Amino acid sequence: MMDYGTLYSEDTGSFFFFFLRDIFKRVDLNAIHSFAGGYPSAETFPLEDFRKTMSDVISKFGAKAFQYGATQGVPELRDALSVRYGVPVERIQVTSSSQQGIDVCTRVLVDPGDVILTSDPSYLGALQSFRSYRADVRGVPFDADAEKFGASYCEAAEKALSEGKKIKFIYAIPDFQNPSGETLPLEHRKKLVSIAAGYGCLIVEDAPYRELRYEGEHVPTIYSLAPDITLHLGSFSKIMAPGFRLGWILGNPELLDKIYVCKQSLDLCPPVFDQYVAAEFLAGGMLDRNLADSIALYRKKRDMMLSLLEKYMPEGVSWTHPQGGLFLFLTLPEGFDSVAFYDVALDAGVAYVAGSFFHTGGGGKNTMRMNFSFIAEDRMEKGIAILADLLKRCL
Repeated sequence: MMDYGTLYSEDTGSFFFFFLRDIFKRVDLNAIHSFAGGYPSAETFPLEDFRKTMSDVISKFGAKAFQYGATQGVPELRDALSVRYGVPVERIQVTSSSQQGIDVCTRVLVDPGDVILTSDPSYLGALQSFRSYRADVRGVPFDADAEKFGASYCEAAEKALSEGKKIKFIYAIPDFQNPSGETLPLEHRKKLVSIAAGYGCLIVEDAPYRELRYEGEHVPTIYSLAPDITLHLGSFSKIMAPGFRLGWILGNPELLDKIYVCKQSLDLCPPVFDQYVAAEFLAGGMLDRNLADSIALYRKKRDMMLSLLEKYMPEGVSWTHPQGGLFLFLTLPEGFDSVAFYDVALDAGVAYVAGSFFHTGGGGKNTMRMNFSFIAEDRMEKGIAILADLLKRCL
């Protein structure tokens, strides 16, 4: 039998196993009390609007909707995004999901050993992509004090430079971060811009949850503060439906030209039919109508989870209070191991994501990420009660 191991590239040694996908193979998420995935609620999918829009797209565009399209994205969708976000069309690249946006930015910018600075904890899918390109990923803990926050990033940058490393970009999820659910204040965003400009690197601003705000005022995007050193990633997955594998990148045209050439070798073009559907959704106002319904549902679910955590969780457990997004983050007493505890919870019918998987250096063992968007409201209380009871026995 052939030894396939002799054929794999060196890069495969840097691939990071995304254990969360293994959960989906092991269990039916609808059969347990799952707080694990980042799934939006299927209740938010406007099926009748989809059915009508798809029919309209076929009538309007005919066979063109099923043909290859432009690598940058079809003009109709780029025009619609331009109007929505007030950005010139030449600064818009459509992608096949924001995850592809992360991957293609890394592929274009990073050589093995180059440094990426990111928050600690950070999005697991991004860490997975960075490691696949053998980047040197360095996590920087959050500090509520903007000066201390900036100083920590400067310290990490200086350390990298002292080792002869190149810093290519700062990766940030400033709105309702995954996994913490927290939002970067404006002063912190300004600090990142100043640091990136000072050290001659870019910022990759990942914003898939930005439009899912339930309270408070919107904070300006990092892209709006520094459009020529920021690559802003958006997604339809959380505001429309993840089955439409569509996202976008906003950035300087010179940067997007390189991304355009790279994307040609990946998939030639984003899914054309999906783009026309998304364009019609935007132009017809259906996206905003559905988004309002989604926000109302998720606000209710978030409030319900916060109330249930207050009701059931034992002393010594704390959690974030996100103003939007899909997640909150639990911190348990020091010494608790949420990875070791996971199988205990899963055997009892409850799933979550251990917080250490989001940390660049293996920290955060006493934390866990909880998703509130996917689970049905009538199952949420039982799931929280089971988890809390298990924790009381272990703490």
